[in-house]
Amino acid sequence: MSLRLEMLQVARVAPTVLGEAAGLVKEFLRGQQNSDGGFKDRSGKSDLYYTVFGLDAYAVFQAEPNLDAVEKFLGTFADGDGLDLVHLSCLTRCWGSLGKDRMPKGLRAKLLQRLESFRKPCGGWDNNLKREHGTAYGSFLALGAYQDMGKLPPKPLRILQSLKKLETPDHAWNNHPNLPIGSTNPTAGAVVLLNNLHLPINAEVGQWLRARLHPQGGFVAVPGAPMPDLLSTATALHALAAMDVRLTEEETDRCLDFVDSLWNATGGFHGHWSDDYLDCEYTFYGLLALGHLSLNG
Repeated sequence: MSLRLEMLQVARVAPTVLGEAAGLVKEFLRGQQNSDGGFKDRSGKSDLYYTVFGLDAYAVFQAEPNLDAVEKFLGTFADGDGLDLVHLSCLTRCWGSLGKDRMPKGLRAKLLQRLESFRKPCGGWDNNLKREHGTAYGSFLALGAYQDMGKLPPKPLRILQSLKKLETPDHAWNNHPNLPIGSTNPTAGAVVLLNNLHLPINAEVGQWLRARLHPQGGFVAVPGAPMPDLLSTATALHALAAMDVRLTEEETDRCLDFVDSLWNATGGFHGHWSDDYLDCEYTFYGLLALGHLSLNG
């Protein structure tokens, strides 16, 4: 199963958890698509990154935005020339969401060829063309984009070689080699990558991730961070589920309270307690977190 479908399968449980509030989330998503077909970034402009999350959030509700408009928006980027890895992978994933019948002939091969230009000698990918080593985040983006095109990257097990160099002494991962401590999102990304490639994962990684649980619920991005955030919470829960590590009932309730504290009555989710914005990205992560917490209960 692809990385995208793994997340969607869980996030589709969220509407049941939301109950009557599910309609408000759907209404929020409708307001996030601009007239040009793209979904709004935090300044209100259409952006490929937010369009991925908009499409996936719609898919959680088994619904569709204006796909003709999305197709026109994607067409303005042609074959992705000049895009960085993040936006190139988003362009690829958006076309994957729309389906091969809407994709221009020959585009898939061009997009995948461009993705390979960001691959590093270690076997991973990174957004920075000048950097010599791949990151867990870059590899997660690239593998997901390949899968959404119905393909695997050449020599996919070389991703393991890249991740080995990103391991930290505390049984976690970070996005650069030789760092002393891990970070939640790179660790979660590495776990999901290894699990998707059917490779073994050290059980101590699960203990490290569980230790990132904040006393008030939610997960923090790095050890000692003062505040949890929704991205770290969703990715940590997704990684723990991949390792079949469950929270206690009390921990689950704390996390549900945390996610609920970030929901806004207009239908969207904030990223953390100090975040004044609502967007498609954090709304999708809110749905993913709710799905996992419901299944954990």
